[in-house]
Amino acid sequence: MARNKYPEKTIKQILDVSTKLFQEKGFEKTSLQDIIQELNMSKGAIYHHFKSKEEILRAVMERQFRHATEKLEDLIKHTEAAHAKEKLQRILEQLVADSKSHSIDGILVDQIKNPQFVVEGMKAGVNQDALKIKHLILEGIEDGSIKTAFPGEVAEVFMLLVNIWLNPTLFARDEQETSQRLLFLQQMMKGLGVDVVSDLFIQKVTAHYAGIGGYDQPGT
Repeated sequence: MARNKYPEKTIKQILDVSTKLFQEKGFEKTSLQDIIQELNMSKGAIYHHFKSKEEILRAVMERQFRHATEKLEDLIKHTEAAHAKEKLQRILEQLVADSKSHSIDGILVDQIKNPQFVVEGMKAGVNQDALKIKHLILEGIEDGSIKTAFPGEVAEVFMLLVNIWLNPTLFARDEQETSQRLLFLQQMMKGLGVDVVSDLFIQKVTAHYAGIGGYDQPGT
C-alpha cells in the first residue's frame, strides 16, 4: 500500500467530517460506517488513524481543548485594560462569546455524563488553563487590582467550577438553578479577592447553555 504523504490532512478531514456528522445526527446515532461513507475513503485509510468512533470523538475533543487554550493565549496577549482584574474580566467574557471555542458543546451534551470526559475536562482546566489564569491573578496582585493569598488555588478552583460544577447537563439543573450557582461563583470569587465574574459573564454563560439545550436534559 502506498504511504500517505499528507497524514495531517487526512486526520483533519476525518475530524472535520466526524464533527459535522456528530453535530447533525448526534454522537450515538452516527456510526463509523456513516463517517466512512461521508469521507469516501476506504476503511483501511480511516482505521490507520482511528480504531473506533470513540477514538475519533477523543481526537475531536482534544482539538477543541487545544483551540480553547490557544484562544485564551491570544486573548491574554491582545486584550487591553486598565489593570489585570479588568483584563481577566474581559477575557472571560470573550471566551464565553467565542463560537469556535464552543462549536462542539452541543455534541458533548450527550457525553457529559461519561466519567472519562469529565476527568479529561478537569485535567485540561487545571493543568493548562488554570496556569494562565494564575499568571493574570499574579499580575493583578502586583498592580493592586487583585488581593488574594492563593492565586494558584483560586485559579484551579475557578476552572473546576466553571468547567464541571456549573454545567447544568451534568447535574440536570434548570436555568434558574444554574444562574443561582453563577451568582454564588461571583460572590465566592469576590470574597477571595478575585472579583472577575461580571454580570455580563453570567448572562453569556446562561444564554450559552440555553442555546445548546443544556437545560433540556432529563432529571436524575
